[in-house]
Amino acid sequence: MHTSALPEPPYYMVSFSSQRTNVNDDYGEIGYAMTKLAAQQPGYLGFESARGADGFGILISFWKDEESIRAWKSVIDHVEAQRRGRQDWYSRYEIRVALVQRAYGFESETATAT
Repeated sequence: MHTSALPEPPYYMVSFSSQRTNVNDDYGEIGYAMTKLAAQQPGYLGFESARGADGFGILISFWKDEESIRAWKSVIDHVEAQRRGRQDWYSRYEIRVALVQRAYGFESETATAT
């Protein structure tokens, strides 16, 4: 899992929840490349992700505005990764785009001491 230090809202988030297939051809390499490429895009703020042993995962990316999200969706290498995802890596996925208007959290003192 990766967590992001984000600015104060408002900002946007894109939730990508997916169920993996058993096909692993290039999955890790392309996933790593996509996180690096996304980080170079204007308006990118960070991401958080987790995947369970059953293959279900959620990746949430954070963006300054909807224009940045649309631009990322059309980056040619990302378009190819989307095609490979539908063809090989995912049996299903859902994408949700949301405006974050409020955000808050908690972190214990022992968590910061380690």
